[in-house]
Amino acid sequence: MNPLYGVQPGDKLKTVTLPAVTRLDLIKYAGASGDYNPIHTIDEEAEKAGLPGVIAHGMWTMGSLAKLFTPFYEDGFIQDYSIRFQGMVYVGDVLTLHADVVSHEESLITFDVYARNQQEKDVIRGNVVFRKHLETSAT
Repeated sequence: MNPLYGVQPGDKLKTVTLPAVTRLDLIKYAGASGDYNPIHTIDEEAEKAGLPGVIAHGMWTMGSLAKLFTPFYEDGFIQDYSIRFQGMVYVGDVLTLHADVVSHEESLITFDVYARNQQEKDVIRGNVVFRKHLETSAT
């Protein structure tokens, strides 16, 4: 049975805590995404831009948030994903990912999703609509 079938508004998915962000994470993401803006990899360039050091790519953070749904990809897929960036993510930050059920219709579950850093500050917030595959009974 699909583990998402029983969730109700107010329920929460199991949180995911990521390892501390490393410079290597950001270098790998720059290579994968093609976003070589040096504020993500070179301290001096980030400081010239008025930052205290390199910052994670916003899309790296957004992509990481999708890890909340990894256990459920056999059961469905993320149909819609909208995000607002709330704060910067720095090397050394430890992010905890959260998903709260907002609504559950037959095949759609809407979640509030967010990532918080080690100081309990939101760095990203948004919504995910997850479409479940409907179960069929074997005959």
